[in-house]
Amino acid sequence: MGSLSESSSSLQDAKANGLAANSTKQKKKQLILNAFAMNTPGHLSPGLWRHPRNKTNNYKRLEFWTDLAQLLDKAGFHALFLADVLGCYDVYKGPGNTGPALRAGAQFPVNDPLYLVPAMAAVTKNLVFGITASTTYEQPYSLARRFSTVDHLSSGRVAWNIVTSYLDSAARNFGLSQQVEHDARYELADEYMEVLYKLWEASWRDDAVVEDRETGVYAVPERVRPINHKGTHFDVPGPHICEPSPQRTPFLFQAGTSKTGRQFGAKHAEVIFAGGQLPEKLRPSVDAIRQLAKEAGRDPYHVKVVASMCVIVAETDEAAKAKYQELLSYGDRDGALALFGGWTGLDLSTYSDDEDFRFVKLPMVQSIVNGWADTVPGSENLKWNKARIADYLSVGGMNAKIVGSPTTVADELERWVEIADVDGFNLSHVTNPGSFEDIIEFLLPELRKRGIFRQGVDKEGATAREQFFGTPRLLSDHPGSKYRWRKEDDIPKYQQH
Repeated sequence: MGSLSESSSSLQDAKANGLAANSTKQKKKQLILNAFAMNTPGHLSPGLWRHPRNKTNNYKRLEFWTDLAQLLDKAGFHALFLADVLGCYDVYKGPGNTGPALRAGAQFPVNDPLYLVPAMAAVTKNLVFGITASTTYEQPYSLARRFSTVDHLSSGRVAWNIVTSYLDSAARNFGLSQQVEHDARYELADEYMEVLYKLWEASWRDDAVVEDRETGVYAVPERVRPINHKGTHFDVPGPHICEPSPQRTPFLFQAGTSKTGRQFGAKHAEVIFAGGQLPEKLRPSVDAIRQLAKEAGRDPYHVKVVASMCVIVAETDEAAKAKYQELLSYGDRDGALALFGGWTGLDLSTYSDDEDFRFVKLPMVQSIVNGWADTVPGSENLKWNKARIADYLSVGGMNAKIVGSPTTVADELERWVEIADVDGFNLSHVTNPGSFEDIIEFLLPELRKRGIFRQGVDKEGATAREQFFGTPRLLSDHPGSKYRWRKEDDIPKYQQH
């Protein structure tokens, strides 16, 4: 399945030209559903760690994660996606002030997510594990080794969420006075990916490992090569120190939404996470991603787009609304504003408590707040001041929110798919346990009844890429595939002149 037939290619071209409506009427799109979490007490709902149903304070206990993985695996979720940061949110109430985030447990403290994967993989069969790691501060040679190791130990069920890091607090801890400029981070990341493709795809020939007990040869030396990469940012001779893992290159996620981030994702990512308050506002970004993928020589639908979403679901709309209000009562406003400060770089403590941020002359904040105001019922009569912003962020962060019965939630998810052309959803939790159990109990049966969520897996124990694209290796139109060292070649094709 590394390449498409002519008829399939024609269909993909039709989709790329916006003519997919007829085909989707014939067969409904099967949703990708990922659970979104973080190795911390408070991910996107600051203060909710103290909710009676919640146990995220046990984030440092392995059984907390193995229990969650088994729950999601049994329910049929595609992936558990784990966010990460390398610094703390220290903008709110003055530069370097970590107090608000610490008191709320708002993404601080936070542990490395990659170490959780082997244990979770050992107790599951099909769940994919998407792990966030940055290209900005770690050398590609060491990151390649870490992901190859975990790809082996998970039987190919690891994905890498490629980020470039955005916190000044992280930059300072890696010896810089401030973070690397935005576009420069992506320029560095592009070369970073080239180094990784060479290590993962081009350093070991497909038949390098023979494990021949008769001759005593484990790997054939002539089939392992240094990569001798010399570039603007990196000098990596190689060879890759790990033998090829089931996927070689881990399945690739990405979440950059800026113009440069979208260009990077359209070139490298196989799944892109995108955020927006309304599907109508998200659609232009999705269209841009698919067009950029096409310009990069890729099938636009070889980039799956997954929207971030917070779902509060119960038996009825009224019960769900009551649940939302009960959850909101545990929110930590200072923790929420600390997260907002980290995400935007803006310290809202410098503004009066009464200020309506729909009218503050800060274009980015105005845009964000007006987006919320457009989606929250009754907002036209509400003042979007600090307290209102904090309440909105306290349940699910900046994600779009759907509160309602299984029918209400499923209707809205289908609307997002139809209008925004997304392939699925990254579902965040408010409490854990709690949110995912509610989704499994109330929402998944409704989605399955409508024929838009899988009843089971096509193949037990498939790798991450097989589950999404039917093959463990990079698709032929992916830029990393050109580095593959096939057994019929004396040297990798990209080195042949």
